[in-house]
Amino acid sequence: MTAVIGTVTFALVILGLLIAIAVAFLAMQIGAALLPTRRLAAALSTPCPRFAIIMPAHNEEAIIAHSIASIMPQLPPVGRLLVVADNCSDDTAQAAARAGADVTIRRDTTRIGKGYALDHGVRALGSDPPQIIVIIDADCEVMPGALETLAKQCAATGRPAQARYSMLAPPSPSPADKVSRLAWTIKTFVRPLGSARLGWPCQLMGSGMALPFSLASQLELATGHLAEDQKFGAELAIVGKPPSFCPDAQIVSQLPQGETGKRQQRTRWEHGHLAIIGEFFFPLIRHSISKGSLNLFAFTLDLCIPPLTLLALSIVVMWGLSLSWFVMTGAASPLVVASSALACFAGVIGVAWWRFAQEIISWRELAAAPAYCLRKLPSLIRFFVNRQINWVRTER
Repeated sequence: MTAVIGTVTFALVILGLLIAIAVAFLAMQIGAALLPTRRLAAALSTPCPRFAIIMPAHNEEAIIAHSIASIMPQLPPVGRLLVVADNCSDDTAQAAARAGADVTIRRDTTRIGKGYALDHGVRALGSDPPQIIVIIDADCEVMPGALETLAKQCAATGRPAQARYSMLAPPSPSPADKVSRLAWTIKTFVRPLGSARLGWPCQLMGSGMALPFSLASQLELATGHLAEDQKFGAELAIVGKPPSFCPDAQIVSQLPQGETGKRQQRTRWEHGHLAIIGEFFFPLIRHSISKGSLNLFAFTLDLCIPPLTLLALSIVVMWGLSLSWFVMTGAASPLVVASSALACFAGVIGVAWWRFAQEIISWRELAAAPAYCLRKLPSLIRFFVNRQINWVRTER
C-alpha cells in the first residue's frame, strides 16, 4: 500500500510540475510585457517592399466589402489584393470584385480548409510573385498603416511577422464573451509582446501574417488542419525562420454572436492547438537541443501552453485532485506544487488584467471566470474521446 501511495504521489507531483512550468513561462511573458517598448530600428528604415494580400474567403458576401475597404487605401501602386473565393455558394467573388479586389475562384469539395485556399492563392501569385505576402481573413478590418509596417518588418528580418490581432466583443456581450476576449488578448497581444521584448519569437495567429514569398512558396500550405497557422509557425521555426511579433500593426475582428458560432470557433481553436502540441513538441525540443537554440526552446514552451481557459481548468482539476489525495493519505507535496501553480496563475492573470484589460472585463466578472473555465471540461473530454479533425467555418 505504501508503494502505491508513493507512486501516485510521485505521478501527481510530476503532473503538477509540468503545469507549473507552463505557468512559470506564462508569468515570464506577462512580466516582460510590462517592460518598455523596443522598436525594430532596421524595419523602420527599410523601404517598403512589394507586397500582396491574400484573403481566403468562404461565403463571406455579407462582410467582405468592409474588410476590403480597410485594405485598398493602404495598397501601394504595385500592391495587390487577391481574394480566394473558396468553394463559395454565395456571391463572395462578385462582392469582392465590386469592392476592387482581384479574385480567383477555387472549387474542390474534397479538400476543405483554409490551408488549401492559401495554397491556391500563393500559386496564383506565382507568375508575378511579390516580395512579401500578407494573409488577412475576410472578417478582419486592417488598421491604418498596418500593412506597410508589417511588410517592412518581414522584409527587414527575412522572417514571418505577425500583427497584433484584436478581437472585439459582440453587441451586449455575456460574461463568458468577456472572459473569452480577455483570454484572446492575453494570448495574441500580452504574451507575444512579452516574448518580443525578451527577443523571442511568437506564434502565427491565422490573420495578419506576413511572410516572404520565397518562404511561403516552400511551405506545405495545402492542409485541412484546424490550426494551420500554428502548424506553419512550428514548421518555420524548425527551419530557423520563427515568426516575430509586430505590435505596431493591428487588425481587428469580432467574436461570433450566436452560440453555435462561438462553440465552433472555440472547438476549432482548442482542439487544433492541442493537436499541434502533440504533433510538434518532440520535434521542436529535439531541434532546440541539437541547435542549442534558446529562441527555439522558448518558442516550444510558448506553443505548449494550452488555451488559457483549458490551462486554468487543468490547474483547478490538479489542485482538486491533490487536495483529495492529501486528505486521503496525508501526502502534501502534490498539494504544495498545485497550490503554488494556482497562486502564480491567479497572480499573473490579475497583473495582465490590471495592465491590459480593465476595459474588457470588470474585476467582479473576472472573479467568476473559474465557473466559465469549468464549462470547458466537456470540450477537453471531447478532444480525447471524439475530437474534431475536420475544418469547419465559424458561423458569423
